[in-house]
Amino acid sequence: MTNQNVLVSDVKGVAMAVAAMKNQSIKLLKVETAEVGGGAARVNAWVDSLRASSPPRVKSTTTAPSPLNQTEDEESSWNLHHPSAMSMFEQITNSSKGKQIVMFLDYDGTLSPIVEDPDRAFMSDEMRKAVRAVARYFPTAIVSGRCRDKVYSFVKLAELYYAGSHGMDIKGPSKSNKNKNANQAVLFQPASEFLPMIDEVCKILMEKTKSISGARVENNKFCLSVHFRCVEEKSWAALAEQVRLVLNEYPKLKLTQGRKVLEIRPTIKWDKGKALEFLLESLGYANSSEVLPVYIGDDRTDEDAFKVLRDRGQGFGILVSKVPKETNASYSLQEPAEVKDFLRRLVKWKRLSTPQ
Repeated sequence: MTNQNVLVSDVKGVAMAVAAMKNQSIKLLKVETAEVGGGAARVNAWVDSLRASSPPRVKSTTTAPSPLNQTEDEESSWNLHHPSAMSMFEQITNSSKGKQIVMFLDYDGTLSPIVEDPDRAFMSDEMRKAVRAVARYFPTAIVSGRCRDKVYSFVKLAELYYAGSHGMDIKGPSKSNKNKNANQAVLFQPASEFLPMIDEVCKILMEKTKSISGARVENNKFCLSVHFRCVEEKSWAALAEQVRLVLNEYPKLKLTQGRKVLEIRPTIKWDKGKALEFLLESLGYANSSEVLPVYIGDDRTDEDAFKVLRDRGQGFGILVSKVPKETNASYSLQEPAEVKDFLRRLVKWKRLSTPQ
């Protein structure tokens, strides 16, 4: 499987999320459990991983502490290898000469701020205008861990492609776009057979976690999200244990981590990277050298798409983060406000470079 995947194998074994860096790629190492007292050890290791991957939120007016404890030299080195997409804008656009730019955008933390209540992760009207303007010039897709219908209710733009449930629920635009190569009737759901299981596990997890204050289980149709952003850290172990016990009974489901969220997905070889490749094929650019994919995202799950672009040697990944992180992205932006500025600048550049 791809990076970030934690496979739940059997009652006595569960894979733990342990971040490791190798060749600028985030990987998770499987931690074997002991026969005696293994449950507590598993959960403790799991909680350590949650803590490492979920730095506390900081207000935009403060300097974010680095989860990697970098020195200034290390932070400068990171910025050198992942410069701002705004400062490198001309390099990005120069790379697009003779090519069709295709935009892929994560939602939470990219187009909208990360908020405590996932149902209130609204994008601003200004951001919506920027995305709408981008879609006039470039095929544009929203790729999110959210249920496709849910993310559409936030974005409200019919001319976009939507890939919900980490790319396991893909639908083309309901409003005509200008791309002649595109298959707008696309509808792809590679995990349909798992729907009954996902619904069943959702009900069980909602019951098992209801006593843990702040825990929230979200049904994203083809995957589940267990949010712990509002859970006190002292209760993380209890939450992790409840999730572990439930998933022990469902070996066809796997666990991955995001920003203060646990993601439960089918164990199929499908992720945001696969969704990116599928959408490029649907747009008529499967093996084309005349395309420049640009993927903007902020989460671990976006690393699958960043890695695809890096492996293809085609296009750019842009990580949205205030702090240095191990990533396969080529460039960085600090927050959704910078994403909006980048999108606006891209539209302005396209308008000026397009013959009237």
